[in-house]
Amino acid sequence: MNCIIKKESEIEKMRISGKLAAQVLEMIEAYIQPNISTEELNDICHDFIKQNNAIPACLGYHGFPKSVCISVNDVVCHGIPNKNQILKIGDIVNIDVTVIKNNYYADTSKMFFVGKTNTLSKRLCKVAQESLYASLNIIKPGIPLYKIGEIIENYVENNGFSVVKEYCGHGIGASFHEEPHILHYKNNNKILLEKGMIFTIEPMVNAGKSEVKCMKDGWTVKTKDHSLSAQYEHTILVTNNGCDILTWQKHEKILPSFIN
Repeated sequence: MNCIIKKESEIEKMRISGKLAAQVLEMIEAYIQPNISTEELNDICHDFIKQNNAIPACLGYHGFPKSVCISVNDVVCHGIPNKNQILKIGDIVNIDVTVIKNNYYADTSKMFFVGKTNTLSKRLCKVAQESLYASLNIIKPGIPLYKIGEIIENYVENNGFSVVKEYCGHGIGASFHEEPHILHYKNNNKILLEKGMIFTIEPMVNAGKSEVKCMKDGWTVKTKDHSLSAQYEHTILVTNNGCDILTWQKHEKILPSFIN
């Protein structure tokens, strides 16, 4: 497996891409309201990305028809924004943004609440986010990759939820998807982290069972048991003694740099 170690010049470009991807999510939050369509949200994100001299990476990627993925309630990932999907009070919404700026990619997603949501929805989203944060506490050179999935799955299952196994994080840089694959569950990947690796961590957490199904559109993935699903994603740089969150957002309760 050929994991690409980024040069300092590449890292600086990815910091710029990461900051923009984060800004898209910061910007769109004000628009997450009842009665707005997911297509309208997509168009707002698209325009913002273009205004910042960047490219929405999802648009046209293997034929994906929109600029961001928007996944509501029991949709796990890759939801296609459309004019007929209208947000309502109580919905939970994931917006997944990937941008290309200066020929380098950055990828991030987070959950949003539409108005007042129930206790289960809030707890599910909290656990999904905290499982990602927990994994960041161990990242540094010399740590085997399997530790990331081990920590995430243990945290999620200890809180009564399940981790989706069909989709994983990935290396990222001058390409959307690079080596290595970052599994969010227990595995045997003994590749050691190195300074300069950049990859995404993006656990998908279901309130019910972990099984999922892909819809007839070939993109939209839902929970098989119709339970709610939540996902958080960051693009992560391995540093000398920890990691940096390249897609860190201003509202987050953690700092963008970890020393482990």
